[in-house]
Formats: sequence, structure tokens, C-alpha cells
Amino acid sequence: MKVHITQIEAQSRAALLAHGAGEMQAAAVAKAVARAEALGNVICGLYYLESYCTQLQSGRVNGTVTPEVSRPRPAAVLADAKFGFAQPAFAAALPEAVAAALENGVATLAVAHAHTCTSLGFFTEQIAAAGLIGIGMTNASPVVAPPGGNNRVIGTNPIAMTVPGEDAPVMHFDFSTSAVALGKITMAKAAGETIPLGWAVDQNGEPTTDPDAALGGALVSAGGYKGWGFGLMVELLAAGMTGSVNSLDVAGLKVAEGKPHDLGQFYILMDPGTYHADFGARFARVADAVAEQDGARIPGVNRQAMTEVDVPDALWELVGKLAG
Repeated sequence: MKVHITQIEAQSRAALLAHGAGEMQAAAVAKAVARAEALGNVICGLYYLESYCTQLQSGRVNGTVTPEVSRPRPAAVLADAKFGFAQPAFAAALPEAVAAALENGVATLAVAHAHTCTSLGFFTEQIAAAGLIGIGMTNASPVVAPPGGNNRVIGTNPIAMTVPGEDAPVMHFDFSTSAVALGKITMAKAAGETIPLGWAVDQNGEPTTDPDAALGGALVSAGGYKGWGFGLMVELLAAGMTGSVNSLDVAGLKVAEGKPHDLGQFYILMDPGTYHADFGARFARVADAVAEQDGARIPGVNRQAMTEVDVPDALWELVGKLAG
């Protein structure tokens, strides 16, 4: 059925409130859910709502805690989520991080001890809305094996970047450093479909097209050793710089009970005019060369948010039940 984005946000907020989230926390998470759906990122949208609710009830995520924001150094901002949701922690710290970037030319924002943030692009586009280049990364539960291995060591460990323009971002990308998001494997399993070779290996480290074997084995990095290197970079910054846990120490993100996720997100905010005024012209030079080629594009150009989206009937019924 077709569902309006405002309905998705309202029902998501109601569901979170019904399961113990505070007003501010529920609003922040519901906004992220709705934005993901509006951009067609279904894995980070309503797909996660049930787990948010069950984990609120079990105490795996604290839905009422107030994030603590500090500035340990002039260009460094820290948001301690205190085992709560990432979205309200980021929202609380963003004004301070933007101020730090404008004062210093570049600043970092570390979100520590947080629940999964799902879509990183949701956060970097907010940085870009303030006129800054935003780069973000986060770790996750371990699902990726090193090249040549078969045991899970790091998460999908995504990276996102948004570059501001006059009226809208001129570039935006958000992707996992694994060959594919884990949700695509679980969705293939639910649909009774096979997966392409190159997505995962089985428990013996052999490439597989069977989603069941993939879920019993591990994902692989995008681009082999190159993607593995980026995944490790994310791990070191998201866990090491924030003081949050390694991917190895996080249970499945949607498991109802257990220890809090305790994940970290690390953001870099840069003022494009820090060193000279030609940043826009330099970007335009590249964008024009791409535009001259039929079928080529800069990532995220002309990205349009939908006002209505298709939601499976069973999923929308579940959302209604969660919302009471």
C-alpha cells in the first residue's frame, strides 16, 4: 500500500513512545526512520522499528537517557549517548560541532556508547545543511571476515560523505565497506532467493550463493583487500576514537535482549572555505566532466525524497500494532 512519509514518522514515534522511549528520543529516531523510507533505504527504515521497540522493552537500549555533550579540545566534540539512541545524541551535539568547525576550519564529533545509527547519510546530510562537508563512519556487529578467512571480525562498517551546495548537496554517498549490507542477505533468505557470488562465504570460507550458508559464515569486504582496509579504518575510528566497543564485542543488532550495542560513530566536519574560495569551482570542474558522459553521474546528485512510499501490507500492520 502507499503510505505518506508523515504517517510513517507519526506511527514510528507512537510505537517508540508506546515501548518506553521519551518524547525527544522518539521524535529523533522516528525522523530518521521516515527519512530512510523517503529515500528508498528500506533496510534502515521501518525494517528496524520492531527491534527498536523490543530492545526498549528489554533494556538493551535506554530510551529516556539524556545525552551528555562536551568539548574536550577546541576542535573536538564528544556526545556520550549513555547506551541510548544515536540520533538524539547526534542532534544534541551537532550545534557545538558546527560551531567548532566554523571556528577551527575542521572539527570532529565522536558519538560514544550508542545504539546502532542505521543510515549514516541521515547524519552527514545534516552536517552539509550547515554548509560543511560531512564525513561519517560507524562500526557494527561482526559479520565480515578478513580476505582469505572465514571468521567474523568487523561489521559492515559503513562510510558516508555529503558535500554541500548552494541549494542542495552536490554529492552524497553512504555505503558499507562490506560487499553488501547484511539486511540484503536476510531479505534474500526471506524471499527464498539466492545471492550473487562475491557477497559472502560459508563457514569454511568458500564463496556461496546460499543465504543460509552466508548467514552461517561471513560477509566479505567490497573490493577485497581495499574494502577490508577501509573497514579497518572505520573500526579504529568508530571504536578506538570514541571509546566504544569493537565490532567483535557486539551481539546481533536486532537481537532483542543482551548488552547494549555500545557502538561509536565518528564524524569529520570541514568548512570548504577554510583555505581558499575555489572549492565550488574545483568540484564543478569534476562534475561537468562527469555530466558530459551519458549515463554517468556524481553520487547523490538530484536525489529526491518521496512523499509517499510502498510499504508491504504485513509490515504496515505490524507498525500499527507496535503503535497500539
